[in-house]
Amino acid sequence: MKAVFLQTRYTGNVDLNKIRLDKLPKKLGLVTTTQFLGKIDEIKNYLKKNGKEVFINEGKQRNEGQLLGCDVGAATKMQNNIDAFLYIGSGEFHPLGVVLNTKKEVFIFNPVSGVFLKLDEKEVEKYKKLKKARYVKLLHADSIGIMVTIKPGQYSYNKAKQIKKKLEEKGKKCFIFVFDTLDAREMENFPFIDFWVNTACPRIADDKDKRNVIDMGELDNYMNLTNR
Repeated sequence: MKAVFLQTRYTGNVDLNKIRLDKLPKKLGLVTTTQFLGKIDEIKNYLKKNGKEVFINEGKQRNEGQLLGCDVGAATKMQNNIDAFLYIGSGEFHPLGVVLNTKKEVFIFNPVSGVFLKLDEKEVEKYKKLKKARYVKLLHADSIGIMVTIKPGQYSYNKAKQIKKKLEEKGKKCFIFVFDTLDAREMENFPFIDFWVNTACPRIADDKDKRNVIDMGELDNYMNLTNR
């Protein structure tokens, strides 16, 4: 079966007056997702006309300011030049990824709803506590499932084998699961797995429904902790 991927862009009007200019610092990094790439220039020009210095970077993506769940390079590359980020989009998933990787404040503007707000620091702290809870669960888990995707750019089978070897040396039972697209419901088919290690998109574990999943970056921290 052939698959065709089409980019969907927001084409509606944007009420720029909803952006609280008085709340924003002078030097801003502008980031967004695919849906709102067509509005970036409009918003950037508006900010500049109102005295803001705007920075934008394309990272590894083809478009300036574009974020992916597994790639916030567009933000990290300019973090030393700015005071804060302005994220154009909805939800907290992408802004959370930015703040965790840059330690900068992140403001959010949703062009569709017109909502403007600052990412709540309580949400950031809640996520950090969730990560610590995952460490504890991993320490007490006996059977570990290691997830490997065959998607280009995310395929990490050799890394999965290394992880399996290290965990088995610590007395864990490990199994490697290979898939294309992860469906959380399929994980329920393996009740003997106490905990999962993700080698695919590093933000899969950030899903609040996946409290028994840790990505391999977090696992490296776990290895360092237990080797002290």
